[in-house]
Amino acid sequence: MRLTPLFAAVAFSLASGTALSADPDQAIRQNLTKLQPDLPIEAIAESPMPGLYQIQLKGGRMLYASADGQFVMQGYLFQLKDDKTINLTEEAEKVGVAKEINAIPVSEMVVFAPKEPKTHITVFTDTDCGYCQKLHSEVPELNRRGVEVRYVAFPRQGVGSHGYNGLVSVWCAKDRQEAMNKAKSRQELPPGNCENPVAKQFQLGQMVGVQGTPAIVLANGQMIPGYQPAPQLAKLALEAK
Repeated sequence: MRLTPLFAAVAFSLASGTALSADPDQAIRQNLTKLQPDLPIEAIAESPMPGLYQIQLKGGRMLYASADGQFVMQGYLFQLKDDKTINLTEEAEKVGVAKEINAIPVSEMVVFAPKEPKTHITVFTDTDCGYCQKLHSEVPELNRRGVEVRYVAFPRQGVGSHGYNGLVSVWCAKDRQEAMNKAKSRQELPPGNCENPVAKQFQLGQMVGVQGTPAIVLANGQMIPGYQPAPQLAKLALEAK
């Protein structure tokens, strides 16, 4: 998961900073929040690598820092163990993403469920997105394979765009499934006028690192950017742990 240029600028600036405290948690937190007061730090702890601290951000993203808070870096931390390579950063980020996604009430999603679901995927979608429309055409096959599809909104062009208005129409419809089917087949829907979670879900998507649609999140928090054919996607979803 790539962070925004803002975080890259933070990492560069800290290299010449000074430690503000002998306590690693406090030193790291003070340096980071001094440069960006609203940085959503959830936790700071020692990483599996000696001398390196991991900074868990809200939404699952991860940064690493020296104990004195003077050096911060963004990237993947790997562990070589038993002839295997483990991406520790990716594993930690999956936990954070799953926490955020699982906190979304199902009542605020558009859900297509099989009779006996074996697992689920959460899809950040835009009704104007061609590959989202293609993925939607394969929802019956995903359901047949036991995969429940949960849609959340991600208008790529932002709040107020045509895609945003289309998603609001879906979420405000009496039958959201029918409205989603129509929107994904490029039918115009009546304007929506109700309290809805579209803007909130768009903000959540940005926070967890969604950069385009469809963005698919497996049950374990692993994010798959872009369209995947139903057989391949179902296999990934059923294997997610």
